[in-house]
Amino acid sequence: MSSELSWFKSSYSSGEGGQCLEVALSWRKSTHSDGGGGQCVEVATCPHVIHVRDSKAGATGPTLTVTPKAWSALLDGVR
Repeated sequence: MSSELSWFKSSYSSGEGGQCLEVALSWRKSTHSDGGGGQCVEVATCPHVIHVRDSKAGATGPTLTVTPKAWSALLDGVR
């Protein structure tokens, strides 16, 4: 399982370019993803949210952000 850091500027950073804080998400590929590079789901876990994306779309593609409770309900539903 490989991980990739995706950096972005925190919403708490100053807009004037001085007081900037960057935060990184560590993306990891689901163990249930297709090993042939076709159907891959990547997940980045944070304390209060879970980010999910399609690896084919990459870092610039859309992400789905859910609460840990919603993520657990989704996993329970697909098991």
